[in-house]
Amino acid sequence: MAKNKLWGGRFEAKTSELMDKFNASLPFDINLMEYDIRGSLAHVKMLGRQDILKAEEVEKITEGLKAVRKDLRAELETGVFDFNEAEDIHSLVESRLTQKIGELGGKLHTGRSRNDQVAVDMRLYLRDQTEQIMEMILKFMQVLLELAEEHIETVMPGYTHLQRAQALTFGHHLLAYYFKLKRDYERFQDALKRINVSPLGSGALAGSSFNLDRDFTAQELGFDRACENSLDGVSDRDFVLEFLSVASNLMLHLSRLSEEVILWNSKEFSFIELADQYTTGSSIMPQKKNPDLAELVRGKTGRVIGSLNQLMLTIKGLPLAYNKDLQEDKEGLFDSVDTVKIILKLYPEMLKTMKVKKEVMKKAASKGFLNATELADFLADKGIPFRQAHQIVGEAVLFAAKKEKELDQLGQAEWEELLAQHIEVEAEVLQKKLSVEAAVNSHATKGGPAFTESKRTIKKEKKFLAEK
Repeated sequence: MAKNKLWGGRFEAKTSELMDKFNASLPFDINLMEYDIRGSLAHVKMLGRQDILKAEEVEKITEGLKAVRKDLRAELETGVFDFNEAEDIHSLVESRLTQKIGELGGKLHTGRSRNDQVAVDMRLYLRDQTEQIMEMILKFMQVLLELAEEHIETVMPGYTHLQRAQALTFGHHLLAYYFKLKRDYERFQDALKRINVSPLGSGALAGSSFNLDRDFTAQELGFDRACENSLDGVSDRDFVLEFLSVASNLMLHLSRLSEEVILWNSKEFSFIELADQYTTGSSIMPQKKNPDLAELVRGKTGRVIGSLNQLMLTIKGLPLAYNKDLQEDKEGLFDSVDTVKIILKLYPEMLKTMKVKKEVMKKAASKGFLNATELADFLADKGIPFRQAHQIVGEAVLFAAKKEKELDQLGQAEWEELLAQHIEVEAEVLQKKLSVEAAVNSHATKGGPAFTESKRTIKKEKKFLAEK
C-alpha cells in the first residue's frame, strides 16, 4: 500500500497494515478505471473552460491521464498490475498522474471529491453495462422469436399446478418468455433514465466554492442532465438498486425457463434433448447427460437477488451523505453484471442447439383429457349453461377414464349415453372438435395459442425487433 494517501495530512501515525487491507477497494474498483479517467478528462476540460486551470495545465494533465490509462490497460492485460499499489482507483490514478507530470497532477482534484468522483464512475459504468445487456436481451428475444415461428404448430401440453391442463404449442410457450424478456428490456431502458444523471460537481456533499460548470461536464460525459441536489448526488445509490432489481427480475424469468428446460430434458418428459456443448457428464455414471447450464442459471439467480438484498440492507440505515458502507455497492454489482452477461451469451445458444421432440410433445398433449374445457365450451355454445356443461364434461371424463379412453376416442353409442339427453350427438363431429390441433386452434382470441394468432403476434414482434 502506498505510504502517501490523499488524506494523510491530518494523521500522525500510519494506518495499520491490516486496516489498509480491510479498507482498500482497489482489488474490485479497478473495474472503474476507464470510467474514472473518462470522468477526470471531462472534469479537467471544464476547469480549463472556467479559467480555474490554465490551458497549458489542462493540456499537460490531459496528456498525463491518457498516458496513465495506456499504462494501466497494458498492466491489466498482461497481469502485472499490483493491486496493493493504492487505496482505491481514484488514489491510483492521481498518484500515477503525479508520477508522470509532477505536482501539477494534484490540481486534477480541484473542485472535486472522491464522493462525487465514485458516483460518476459508477453511473458511467452502469450506463455502459445496461446498454450492453439491453443489446444482449434483444438478441435473446430474436432467438426466442425464431424458435417460436419454427414451432407455431408444434403441439404440447400446457400446465397448471404442473398438471396437464390444456393443449397449446411450443411456439406459444416460447412466446411467453419472449414477452417476459421484452418487459425486462423495457425495464432496463427505463432505468437508464435515472442512471444517466451526472453527480459530478457535487463535491463531498455541498458542491464547490469554485465556479464549476456542472452542465458542461454532464454533457461532455453523455449524461442527460446534472443532478439537482449535491447531497443527493453523492449519497444516492437508487440507480444501483434499480439496476439490481431489474437484473433480478430478468434472472427470475430465466430461472423459470431453466426449471422447464430441466424438466423437458428429463427422461420423464423427454420433450427436448440439450446439445452436448451445453451439458456435462458424471464422474461415476457414464450414461449421464446433465443440464448444468440451466441448473447454474437457476442457482445463480439467488446470487443476483442476494446482491440486491445486500445493498438494500446496507443502505437502509445510512444517514446522508457519504458513508464508507457505500463501498459495499460495488462487488455485488460487478458480480451481478458479469453473471447476467455470460448467461445472456450462453443461454440463446443452448436453445438454438436443442432438439425438440415434436411427436413426444404431441403424444403428451393427446393424453390426460386436455380437451375437456373445449368440450365444455362446445356444450355451452349449444345453449347449455357453462356450469352445467362443466358438470357434464366432468362425468364424461370419469366415464372415459374408466374405459381407459380419451374423450376423442369415444364412439357414437358412448357419446349418446353421455349426451343424448342434452344435445343431438354426432361422434364424428365431436372427434374433430376434440383433436389436439382443433383444440389449440379454437383458442384464437388475441394472445391465444391458435396457429393464426401466433403468426400475427410473431409478425408484429418481428417489426418491433427490426426497429431496435
